[in-house]
Amino acid sequence: MSFNDRIEELLDDMSIFEDWTEKYEFIISLGRKLPPMPEKYRKPGNLIKGCQSRVWVGTELADGKMLIQADSDSLITKGLIALFIRLLSGLTPAEIISADLKRLDECGLKEHLASTRANALSTMAATIRKAAAALA
Repeated sequence: MSFNDRIEELLDDMSIFEDWTEKYEFIISLGRKLPPMPEKYRKPGNLIKGCQSRVWVGTELADGKMLIQADSDSLITKGLIALFIRLLSGLTPAEIISADLKRLDECGLKEHLASTRANALSTMAATIRKAAAALA
């Protein structure tokens, strides 16, 4: 599934919720569904700098596709990184680099997050793109 298909599906999924409490619950549920992160990725070099919570992101290339693993010590942050995994894991590094992540703004997420969490979204996206560039 392409990035465009994935973002459309995510935006459709989020559009069914009538208020932001339900959207937060959806995002948190995405984080709860993440598989456990392998210990090999849980190291200081994989911590995202600039996030209020601790967020680890590990990546590897398999059959030309970038696989993303992540974890956080905060439920909402874990849900936010799960959004990126849903949108980007399994795409090629080139697809990740060219993905229009600003489309995520269409769900209104940034406006409903505390400024530190909204900034974390940008930092997460930049970290994943940097990893994609390194693997390209």
